[in-house]
Amino acid sequence: MLEHKVRPADLRAVGEVRRELRQLLSRWREPAGEDLTEIATLLTSELVTNALVHAKGGALVRATVTDRLRVEVRDFAARRPEPRAATADGTSGRGLMLVCSLADAWGVRSHAVGKSVWFELGGGPA
Repeated sequence: MLEHKVRPADLRAVGEVRRELRQLLSRWREPAGEDLTEIATLLTSELVTNALVHAKGGALVRATVTDRLRVEVRDFAARRPEPRAATADGTSGRGLMLVCSLADAWGVRSHAVGKSVWFELGGGPA
């Protein structure tokens, strides 16, 4: 299991979380293929960055592996993310669309304070 607390505005933490996720996946009892590892690190980067940019209060990243990989990024803002199309010259709007396109399953879970955005990979749709 991976748990990583990300301080507000700490964009360096995105790289740290990617490294920790790669280490976790390298120890998975059914080793993750290169494609799954690359997709997992991309999607995790997007969710952590979204939490830091849009929620402003830091985040908690949790990843677990069973027969599937599940990554959750919890922030402390109530506003739910909505997939939106990016403009050709825009620098945002692609992250959640990548999650929608590449994850086997994904969603948003509300908490008393904030929410978790999660995705799953490996083993097909949940």
